[in-house]
Amino acid sequence: MPDLAEIMRSPMKTLRIIPNRCTGCMRCELACSYVQTGTFQPARSVIRVSPFEGHTSYAPYTCAQCSEGWCMTACPVEAITISPVGAKVVLDDQCVGCKLCTIACPYGTMFYQPETQKASKCTLCDGTPACAIACPTAAIEYVEVETADWLGRFAAERSADHRARQL
Repeated sequence: MPDLAEIMRSPMKTLRIIPNRCTGCMRCELACSYVQTGTFQPARSVIRVSPFEGHTSYAPYTCAQCSEGWCMTACPVEAITISPVGAKVVLDDQCVGCKLCTIACPYGTMFYQPETQKASKCTLCDGTPACAIACPTAAIEYVEVETADWLGRFAAERSADHRARQL
């Protein structure tokens, strides 16, 4: 596994949402829920499609893997770390289900799963996002982005501490 410094230097990819291409077909939600749960349960998807203007336009939304990392900062048990693909991920074995990360996320893209009593969010499907693959209109793209100071100091320290404990 690459170390955090290597992850920070390497080009990162993230989801780019292009709302005017979205038809509201919800295939992204179905694909995401299948990857997340093994079943087609859009309510357990971590990407959502919002209708606007009386269902005349739609916009998918999910975690933007923001550099601020409010979810990571809010987690009192350090159950959120950064994966090798650059996604902030919830560590199920450490998450206590307090929901502070869901409150801290200003975008509403941290979810609480009552079935597991854990938080969940987009993991970028470990580098192969099902939502982008399933989207028939390319409203969701997985693209390379500039990563200068992308992770932020706090997120880098939190992930380094977590990785050190795993060794």
